Amino acid sequence: MVRFRCLRTPLEQGGGPPVLLSRQRRFPRARDSVRAARAFALETLAEWGCVDRCDDVRLCVSELATNALLHGVPPGREFSLTLVADGPLIRVEVRDSGDGIPLTGRGEVEDCGGRGLRLVTALADDFGFTPCPPGKTVWTVFKVREVTR
Repeated sequence: MVRFRCLRTPLEQGGGPPVLLSRQRRFPRARDSVRAARAFALETLAEWGCVDRCDDVRLCVSELATNALLHGVPPGREFSLTLVADGPLIRVEVRDSGDGIPLTGRGEVEDCGGRGLRLVTALADDFGFTPCPPGKTVWTVFKVREVTR
């Protein structure tokens, strides 16, 4: 299911001017890229002074990066991880060039997989994907204390 949501910035909500920060990094199709993506996300959040949802962001980055490697990144290609701070919102985006769409599985007790996106939807305040040929961007949004850097 594609969910498109227009999130209002603090300025649009009647607050002060929003602080918009953004960082992006590309990662190769390699197992070590998931660990590197987690480290990049945590390093970025620490630089921005945003520490209240680090565990949730770390787990979601891990799941989205793993899914990109397993289901979205063709051999020889990369995926990108983008973090955007917009006032009290952190948006995490993983873009790959695969044509599949993210589906939340049911994951039976004996299954080794199929639960990742269910965890993401439970932890994030919003979740969805945006088709952008070739591929897609899978994103999550987390409400945090206002980022001021």
